[in-house]
Amino acid sequence: MARRGKGFVALSVVLVAGVTGAGAYVWRDVHPGHQTQASAPDRVRTTTITRTDLSDSRTLPGTLGFGTPHALKGVGQGMVTRLPKPGARAVRGKALYRVDDRPVPVFFGDTPFFRPLAKTGVRGHDVSVLGDNLRALGYDTGLAAGSRSTGDGEEFTPALAAALKRWQHDTGQTATGTLAPGRSVVLPGPVRVDSVQAQPGDPADGTLLTYTSAAKTVTVPMEATDMGTVRAGDRAAITLPDGRTIPGTVKELSRTVQGGSTEEAAQQTGPATIDVSVAANRATDLQNLDAAAVQVRFDTTTRKGVLAVPVGALVALREGGYAVQRPDGTLIAVTTGLFAGGLVEVSGEGVAAGAKVVTAS
Repeated sequence: MARRGKGFVALSVVLVAGVTGAGAYVWRDVHPGHQTQASAPDRVRTTTITRTDLSDSRTLPGTLGFGTPHALKGVGQGMVTRLPKPGARAVRGKALYRVDDRPVPVFFGDTPFFRPLAKTGVRGHDVSVLGDNLRALGYDTGLAAGSRSTGDGEEFTPALAAALKRWQHDTGQTATGTLAPGRSVVLPGPVRVDSVQAQPGDPADGTLLTYTSAAKTVTVPMEATDMGTVRAGDRAAITLPDGRTIPGTVKELSRTVQGGSTEEAAQQTGPATIDVSVAANRATDLQNLDAAAVQVRFDTTTRKGVLAVPVGALVALREGGYAVQRPDGTLIAVTTGLFAGGLVEVSGEGVAAGAKVVTAS
């Protein structure tokens, strides 16, 4: 047995087994000093300390589709005479359906036409919707596109009424220069018809159809307690049924928590969740799919340009902490950081990219 001088303490260290299940090596009688060494094992497998990016990720099931359907209810008197087919797209300035055989065109905005626009001088956000859409369609309203005179909305001016009249004439409508509720429908954007609820002959003021976003998205239920780990704008990876993985981006986190409101409910339905919407970065990646079960990987923590080794290269010190071992048996104390994908971030004096260390995996 080797002689032990004053101040030397015998320690044992264990090379931590890697995630692949490789066996751990055990060294005994390790003596700390200027060059702490352990008796090398009979067989030595080495790896290289590398500089890389590490990401801690989680993969969750999701559903590809067009998002949550919203109901569209008609306004005004009359009878529905024509309806769109499921899958049809709403186009600005084009008719979506017909009432009394007259077209009901689409405008995009956030305020429906809730009153007749006939008398100049009235002001409101419904007037702004009218003005913004006519300008987007190429009509001169006497006001620059996107500008509004006050925070109360745009004014219905003679110039705006004249632009409305020209648009009505160009689209085959009765050119009155006025607009009544029900003569145009306001939608949030270029949506897609999801289902048709009404039939020709039904009253115009009932629920006519449901619509969704025109863009395909993936909806991922995530436990509400994890919502702080994902933000709008984060990158994601979507794995499709054919095995392809495509890049995506987190678009929105729902504000509505589903399930888990009570302990009893949580036991029956599982934990409370929120819906996370993820969109593919390239729409063409999803052109052959309308609905599918997919998997979505979220990179919740990312460390750029760190030094890393396989987990199996860590040596657990008996007195606490970790080290890595050079092929000559010298131990180098390390501080560990992020664990991800079988690798671990390491730092410390003497830890450098390109250095060879012993590993169990």
